[in-house]
Amino acid sequence: MIKEQEIYAAGMEIMSRAAIDIPEDYREGLRGMLEKEEEELSRFVLMSMLDNWEAAEEDRRAMCADTGVPRYFVKIGNEAKIDGGPVALERALRRATADATHSIPLRPNRVHPLSRADNNNNVGINAPEIEYSFEPDSDWVDVTTVHKGGLFGTDYRMLFPSDGIEGIKRFYLDSLVAFGKRGLACQPAIIGIGLGGSKDSCMVLGKRAACLRMVGDRNPDPKIATLEDEFKELGNNIGMGAMGFVGKSMVIDCNIEVGYCHTGGMQMSVHAFCLSSRRAVARIYGDGRVTYRTDPAWFTDYQRRETVEW
Repeated sequence: MIKEQEIYAAGMEIMSRAAIDIPEDYREGLRGMLEKEEEELSRFVLMSMLDNWEAAEEDRRAMCADTGVPRYFVKIGNEAKIDGGPVALERALRRATADATHSIPLRPNRVHPLSRADNNNNVGINAPEIEYSFEPDSDWVDVTTVHKGGLFGTDYRMLFPSDGIEGIKRFYLDSLVAFGKRGLACQPAIIGIGLGGSKDSCMVLGKRAACLRMVGDRNPDPKIATLEDEFKELGNNIGMGAMGFVGKSMVIDCNIEVGYCHTGGMQMSVHAFCLSSRRAVARIYGDGRVTYRTDPAWFTDYQRRETVEW
């Protein structure tokens, strides 16, 4: 039986790890970019990022002053048992968010959209977001926290089947140029693309593709995997580099996730994760054990199933 206090403690730990300890897969991707980047200003930004991460780890402080809007992705094993049920789980994660805001500290970014009231703890109505998925033949609960900026770096367009792959590429490049020229994202970033679904699920697919996959991971569909490689290359050859300066360090990686959609449409969303790819995962077992990692392992075969029965 998984206890509420165990979920709370794990939530506190991954809040700290996400804010301070940048995942190694992202660091390696950035180091590879630094080897190829030739433009002076872009190189300066990339080297500054590496220095900032080292300073954050040494001081045990958040690596960026804007710690985004913390959110959770929870995967529940089909055989897992939570003492107090999902209400206890959500209470534990909301409490961890509030307490971590002050103990790490995180910037209290969450305000009411109209009154601008601020509870000073990143908790409020529908905040933090908690999204769920499930996994067969498992008795654990995975809790992933993602600290993603909550302002820009996202776009959506209703495409149509006749737009084809060329239309997808055009919107992708339009979005990256807009992100860079208008300062709507912090590059280099992992880019997530959602294709299909309904409008709301398309946005969710793109955000999950950006936030819940590792650098170098590829979609199991070989055609989609080929597109991911091509889009990474395209994104780094539009003349923009780190933080929008001239260069070729725009896209650390590109991940694509799809959902079956209406026969007349081809929805598409584009999401840029933050330049620090802030994510951390805790797996909580019924016997009280907790393990930590940086790979959310969200997109399992079960998540991508397309048949009626599993």
